[in-house]
Amino acid sequence: MSIDAPAPSLTPSPSIARLLRPRSVAIVGASDKPGALGAAVLANLDRHRFDGAIHLINPRREEIGGRRCLPSIAALPEGVDVAVLAIPRAGVLDAVRELAARGVGAAVIFSAGFAEGGAAGLAEQAEIGRIAREAGMVVEGPNCLGMVNHPDGVPLTFVETVATPPAPGQAGIGVVSQSGAMAAVLGTVFASRGLGLTFSVSTGNEAASGVEDYVDYLVDEPGTRVIAMIVEQFRAPKRFLAAARAARAAGKTIVLLHPGTSSAARESAATHTGAMAGDHAVMRLLVRQAGVVLAETLEELSDVAEIALRCPRLPAGGTAVLGESGAFKALMLDLAEALDLPLAALGDDTAPALRAALPEFVGVSNPLDLTAQGLVDPDLYTRTLAALFADDRVDTILIGLIQTDPVTMAIKLPPILAALGEGADKPVIYAGLDEGAPIGEEAVTALRARGVPCFPSSERALRAIARLVDATAPAARVPAAAPPLALPEAGGVIPEHAAKALLAPCGFTFPASRLATSRDAACAAAEALGYPVVLKAQSAALSHKSDAGGVILHLTDGAAVAAGWDRMIADVARHLPGVTLDGILVEAMGARGTEMIVGARNDPDWGPVILAGFGGVQTEVLKDVQLFAPTMTHAQVVAGLRRLQAAALLDGWRGAPALDVAALADLVLRLADVMVAHPRIREVDLNPVILHPAGAGPSVVALDALMAVEPS
Repeated sequence: MSIDAPAPSLTPSPSIARLLRPRSVAIVGASDKPGALGAAVLANLDRHRFDGAIHLINPRREEIGGRRCLPSIAALPEGVDVAVLAIPRAGVLDAVRELAARGVGAAVIFSAGFAEGGAAGLAEQAEIGRIAREAGMVVEGPNCLGMVNHPDGVPLTFVETVATPPAPGQAGIGVVSQSGAMAAVLGTVFASRGLGLTFSVSTGNEAASGVEDYVDYLVDEPGTRVIAMIVEQFRAPKRFLAAARAARAAGKTIVLLHPGTSSAARESAATHTGAMAGDHAVMRLLVRQAGVVLAETLEELSDVAEIALRCPRLPAGGTAVLGESGAFKALMLDLAEALDLPLAALGDDTAPALRAALPEFVGVSNPLDLTAQGLVDPDLYTRTLAALFADDRVDTILIGLIQTDPVTMAIKLPPILAALGEGADKPVIYAGLDEGAPIGEEAVTALRARGVPCFPSSERALRAIARLVDATAPAARVPAAAPPLALPEAGGVIPEHAAKALLAPCGFTFPASRLATSRDAACAAAEALGYPVVLKAQSAALSHKSDAGGVILHLTDGAAVAAGWDRMIADVARHLPGVTLDGILVEAMGARGTEMIVGARNDPDWGPVILAGFGGVQTEVLKDVQLFAPTMTHAQVVAGLRRLQAAALLDGWRGAPALDVAALADLVLRLADVMVAHPRIREVDLNPVILHPAGAGPSVVALDALMAVEPS
């Protein structure tokens, strides 16, 4: 679902329960013709033994399968909960009007050809949304596959569906997907793994309800512990972030697959930051900060969801890997390093309980290689697991077994099950190394009954663990109050000299400077500041001054300043004829250091994000930057800066002193506070920012500044 449709005004609807838990259903376009959508919906309802009222509407039939048919929507009783529109697109808009007039609570629209079909379809979809909002009616779709309420047996879809609710007393997975096909795929995958489903909703084009509405509902739905999502475009991002934070607070896990990179720079971006902080990157940053687990593939989505549902709690710290092969140990070490997954530090001298559990010839390590000793001493598995359960450094255990044949599994599995039966509350994940080995359904069932997910490969299991550990509820800070700023009422681009004047009271450090409007004034300013100096052309039309000859460095006397003035005026006029300069900024040149960039963008959908990395003129070419959310802590910002590709330069290079990374993190958070306090600021660019070692004067000095502001 990648429809460039206008975002509807999505607000939580009090009638969404009438769609998801209806007691009465109307099928508009009912039929008994094989393959007809209306026939498939009715067959699904009968298969699931839906015990509510069913109203069939078909003007050409008096009855279908022994049920009376109504001639029109107007013949419906008042207040039916939900109507399924199994009719061609041409009749949908009128049908929605008639449903609203009869007080129907919700409508499911299968038909396609609306926003994705051109201007006429887009207009019809907008009208559907308007009618629905005015009537207080929920609309699912158009261009969707409908929804399934598994516990109550309500399948409002034309896809043949088998009920797979959670077992009595157990929680399940809710599926919310803009793609109907992918929702159906996930349903099949989860059912094949014995994972119970609560609700499966495909939102389609989202004319009058979106993924945010259904996540809101599932956060409060007691039977749903995990929400698996496939979303191509969030239409109400801030609502989703609020729902994600609510889910985390309620102990529920949201797992998101967001295909597409949609990170094209905005044409209106005035700054380097605006061009580099792409939509997809911003989304990833902020949903992770809200506690959402991001999956990269459909397989990862289902793997992560299974661990989140089956395990007593989520993996959140040091992982221990239990195996039976030296080669497997090496493979897991490589993969854990590639995934940046922390493994618990275990050794002969630091894990006495584990040392006591193992034979002398098996060294304590992580991953742990038990060799084949377990076949002659099966209790080794029980002793080893008991030691790992008792070690506070171990949060999660991955068991990777060579399954080989039923005989060896009959030796290995009972002691493992015995250890799992001791009431351990740590996440344990089982993975076979030899996919396709005849482990037997009874073994899988026994492991799952103890809250142990089973995977056909250790690589998949470790990746899923890494996604969950990475998404451990992030610490959050409250942005500090920032001073008031006298932003121009008209908005627009604010050139360097004015941007620095606005930002300096907020605690940003800039070189000493003076704005000159004549050659003589520039020479006088240079004398007052002290040589060497730099000249910079100042105009809102010159977002990138150096491209127009608007920057001249290292001028060492008055004659050089005068000549530089004349050359700059001529170069800028040649590059941009007719441009009016505010003047030329004369600025003292400071000590050389490492060039960084710190910038911010107030994304119109998601809100403020901060960007920092290695800067200078190569910023947009190398793009060695990281994004930060305003709620990140100082430690999280420092950790993000150390993920830069050239982070080794921050710690000194070839004998150079280490740079003041903490001060750079302070600058990032200071800019975050400004952006939160002043939502009219669209973009800020501090580039370059010169980073020095700690204690050598100001550690962080911004040499240039540019702002873009929305009109008030």
